[in-house]
Amino acid sequence: MNRVDVVTVRRGADMKAFVNLPWKIYGQDPNWVPPLKSDMARLLNPKKHPFWDFSERELFLALRGSEVVGRIAAIVDRHYNQYHNQKMGIWGFFECENDPEAAVTLFSAAEDWIRKKDIAFMRGPLNPSTNYEVGLLIRGFDTPPCLMMPYNPPYYQEMVHFCGFRKEKDLFAYRFDRDFQPPVWTTALAERLAQKDEISIRQFSRNNLNADLKLMNDIYNECWAHNWGFVPMDDNELKETARQMSIILDTELAFFLHYKEEPVGVCLILPDVSPLLKRLNGRAGLFALIAKKLYWPEVTGLRGLLLGVKGQYHQMGLPLVVFDHLMRVLRSKEQYQYLELGWNLEDNDAINRLYEEGGARPTKIYRVYRKDIIT
Repeated sequence: MNRVDVVTVRRGADMKAFVNLPWKIYGQDPNWVPPLKSDMARLLNPKKHPFWDFSERELFLALRGSEVVGRIAAIVDRHYNQYHNQKMGIWGFFECENDPEAAVTLFSAAEDWIRKKDIAFMRGPLNPSTNYEVGLLIRGFDTPPCLMMPYNPPYYQEMVHFCGFRKEKDLFAYRFDRDFQPPVWTTALAERLAQKDEISIRQFSRNNLNADLKLMNDIYNECWAHNWGFVPMDDNELKETARQMSIILDTELAFFLHYKEEPVGVCLILPDVSPLLKRLNGRAGLFALIAKKLYWPEVTGLRGLLLGVKGQYHQMGLPLVVFDHLMRVLRSKEQYQYLELGWNLEDNDAINRLYEEGGARPTKIYRVYRKDIIT
């Protein structure tokens, strides 16, 4: 067998191989959802995606002879490190055949590059931060992932562990069927609160979408400011995200909670277009537009990206108003049969207990790993 060599992605052909590798890894796996190749290439391109305005990265390919068998990205996010006063390096975009030697070689290359950046520890997988795809799937391999959630073979967990990484945090995804019934006490309280004149719900406006997305981001930054792994999304990142989301956004599923005319909470739900992405198989352009029109009825689920209320309003029960309104909207839309809310931190006890008291259980668990850097 040929030895494993690692090459740094420099040429266009190398980048193409980096983007295309998952199609080789997953083959006919019925649960894998292919990304759009153009979106992946743009996300990885420092000249095109705003994440790289404050970050740097190196991409590596593992080869056996002339055959590409693995890939990884080594990343330093300066915004995160400044915000938390930490020295974190990131590994992400990892894909590899069931080849432990290739995995070790890739992680060694990423660690060597990161070590030179005055870094104290590595965390991953982040693709490329907690504002994008996060975590390694460790439970829930029997169903496809929802929109913007990762998927990987079960053997990745063993590879990552073998390369010296240990669990830092687990992330839960909860799936609710349209007939899910929250605990009775929560519904009763939410209904009483919603009847008060100072509490109201306002949907996103397509005519003022940029302004509403900016407001959403402001609330998000305040609600999640002290959460593990949080890093604010800057204005250019938000514009990039808005460009992608606007194509599938249903404004009835995106709304603000107002208290005394002040926006204090936000909920953003997107159609889970994973079935459509599977049909596109990485392609975009005119075919994507035609496929969206033809196959949109196959989109039968929703993905909850954001659901949060400013901390000072939690004791008033306002998060229950948001959740109750969301479940009512879900039941009013016959096309959608399920809603996945996630990810939730494993130690977010208040919200996890609320879901589980109603009978919900995590349907998927994702793990983020950490390894201290020895210099």
